[in-house]
Amino acid sequence: MSKALSIIFSCLLAIVSSFAQSVDFTSSNLPIIVINTNGQTIPDEPKITADMGMINNPNGARNNVTDPFNEYNGKIGIEVRGESSQMFPMKSYSIELRKATGSSQDLPMLGMPKESDWVLYAPYTDKTLMRNFLAYTMSRELGHWAANCRFVEVVLNGDYIGIYVFMERIKRNSARVNIPKMAKTDISGDAVTGGYIFALDKEPDGWFSSYPAPNATNNSTRQYTYTYPKVADIVPEQKAYIKSYVDSFEAALNGPQYQDPVNGVRKFADITSFIDYFIVNEVSRNVDGYRLSSYFYKDRNSINRKIIAGPVWDYDLAFRNANYCSGSDVFGWAYQFNNVCPGDGAGLIPFWWNRFMTDTAFVSELRCRWKAKRQTSLSLTRMNQLIDSVNTLVGEAQQRHFTRWPILGQYVWPNPNPIPTSYAGEISQLKAWISSRLDWIDNNLPNAGACADWPTGKPGTMIVSAYPNPFTGSGQLVIQSKENQIVQMQSVDISGRTISARKIDLRTGNNTVSLKAQSWPSGVYFIRIMNDKGEKVLEKMVKR
Repeated sequence: MSKALSIIFSCLLAIVSSFAQSVDFTSSNLPIIVINTNGQTIPDEPKITADMGMINNPNGARNNVTDPFNEYNGKIGIEVRGESSQMFPMKSYSIELRKATGSSQDLPMLGMPKESDWVLYAPYTDKTLMRNFLAYTMSRELGHWAANCRFVEVVLNGDYIGIYVFMERIKRNSARVNIPKMAKTDISGDAVTGGYIFALDKEPDGWFSSYPAPNATNNSTRQYTYTYPKVADIVPEQKAYIKSYVDSFEAALNGPQYQDPVNGVRKFADITSFIDYFIVNEVSRNVDGYRLSSYFYKDRNSINRKIIAGPVWDYDLAFRNANYCSGSDVFGWAYQFNNVCPGDGAGLIPFWWNRFMTDTAFVSELRCRWKAKRQTSLSLTRMNQLIDSVNTLVGEAQQRHFTRWPILGQYVWPNPNPIPTSYAGEISQLKAWISSRLDWIDNNLPNAGACADWPTGKPGTMIVSAYPNPFTGSGQLVIQSKENQIVQMQSVDISGRTISARKIDLRTGNNTVSLKAQSWPSGVYFIRIMNDKGEKVLEKMVKR
């Protein structure tokens, strides 16, 4: 954002915040957090020491601000977090639980595993209050760790400041990103191979990719961020290792043999994690997806040598909540952001995803994964259940929240139009958008691989296509079969002479069949596919 726009934006927010109203807050069905900074202003950094109490009465009993602090009562370190979100009058905070001596302490909070580092996320621009919750839950239900979230109400220095999401943050921990702890002495052998967390984000501090981002106006490359170990802690040998490994991953993905199951990109990447990361970003059509707050981690080689995509993070501008770069559109792929906004200064998407979508095995597994999960965690029923559960949970508290922050029906960057005038309208619009988005993906996901759907009204049981055609070397066919069957494949030259004949065991879906044509002379060939039902398919091919 330019300095001029930042000034205008800040002025507009000041006008909006001037309409904020105080709330007589006495009790809630949600846990209550009370923070006292003892007269200090909370800075961007470093953390200041403050007092925090949390009220979370058991067995669903109502929480009163006058109740004893029974979930936590002690010291914390607190600082403002976020970048563009810091311009909002409602701030997000990073929290560190501390002992009276000032050292950090790990404790379980609101049923979540023990840790010292937490986030108090302010859902100011997200008027549904739940976009991060939806994305993180989606990822967890796909089988990956993602931040657990708890909705709370917060009082800061005696002022009620609304609904917050108290949640885990990305951190190396046995209950979060479960990779080994790195010591500065881990500089060789298996020890130097993991674990690492790295990211694509704003204000990077790591190494540069060797490959320009697709469609970048200045042919620029992305720079990575050291997340764990942090830039202040990572030693030169560890820097060299993780850079070399990610370089090898990118070189394999960019190389001619990238689809090779042994020596291609699968040697370096956990493909299922990349597929699931793709699904979360595309269902939410996250305008920042793949390019900002995009995390990846690598375990020690003796445990798992492959790069894993995730954890997912920062989805407040997803699910139709960005009025720029097609972020609110139902249609279109989020991974093609660079085609829409090639000059975006915050960061473009690396070449990875364009390349993955030309990988036949990746696309095949993606379709199978999508079709299976659309019956369960990605069904519209499940998505509506999650939305309804939060709507019910915050039904009372959201009225106080939007009294404190009267922004319903008002533009808050970067809300797209039309802007609902009520919380019920926000929920209705979210549901409608997700329904349409799921339908769009159903209809536009590549229909390829073992889970490809048979075209409606298409007669027969086989569809044959040649790729490439003309071909050099061996050549190959892609045969989509409606059912499991054994067929006869016959190759005939232009004179009618049979060059080869063999049986092929087809499975339902797409089957890739090599012609084994290295010794064939250049010319025109006809490939006949026949089954025992008398069905015949003829494909013409040219060898150069």
